[in-house]
Amino acid sequence: MGAGIALVCASKKYDVMLFDSNLDVLDKAKSYMQKTLENQVIKGRISDQDKADTLERITWVQNMNELTDGDIVIEAVSERIELKKSIFAALTEICRPDALLLSNTSSLSITAIAGGLAHPERIAGMHFFNPAPVMPLVEVIRGNMTGMEQAERVFHFAESLGKIAVYASDTPGFIVNRIARPFYNESLRILQDKVATVEQIDHILTQAGGFKMGPFALQDLIGIDVSFAVTESVYTSFFQEGRFKPSRIQQRMVQAGTLGRKTGGGFYEYNS
Repeated sequence: MGAGIALVCASKKYDVMLFDSNLDVLDKAKSYMQKTLENQVIKGRISDQDKADTLERITWVQNMNELTDGDIVIEAVSERIELKKSIFAALTEICRPDALLLSNTSSLSITAIAGGLAHPERIAGMHFFNPAPVMPLVEVIRGNMTGMEQAERVFHFAESLGKIAVYASDTPGFIVNRIARPFYNESLRILQDKVATVEQIDHILTQAGGFKMGPFALQDLIGIDVSFAVTESVYTSFFQEGRFKPSRIQQRMVQAGTLGRKTGGGFYEYNS
């Protein structure tokens, strides 16, 4: 997601610094961007010069202190509240007081992430959807302490990226993931009860239901670990409300490391 968001920004002529402490992660991000841009060149959507210019706008960094002059910082780490809080605590020390500090969280509380930090008015949610260069929607989330002026800046920034921006309240799962949990969970219950197979459920929902992707193919694309973590977060935040209860099927797949496309197999098998 971080690489996808960085690519979106660079494609819209923003100068971008992409940070990760792991060089291998940065190398994979670079390969992903080059492949994505090359596909766009092949399809005639951009020129070779556009591709070169976009990559030229990206600086790859392994030291968070290099983000000190950034106007906008977007965090896109895994859905673990303590990890996100520690990152934002560091960013509040590094970045200017007027810099926007944004989380790409898909379900965690912006209020909780910003709690106890300096200048919480500049901390907000900016939730992109996977894959970020393709999916048009961005949710803009105000925590209890997020300033209206800052939220409007995030909204207009999302629009400048060519995205459809919507405001969402700081509630578990926001809009889309709150809708998506029953979509995935009921499909998993149908599978667990042996009412239908993975292929049958996806086929019915795409061919008869009009969905672009079925729930199982979509989980493979997003990452089953990501989907399971979001479901756990929403379930906990709604005080174990039954309709959000996570599935044992997802739990076992996460334990086995079969996480979807990124591992070569999940509900479906994929060529490496």
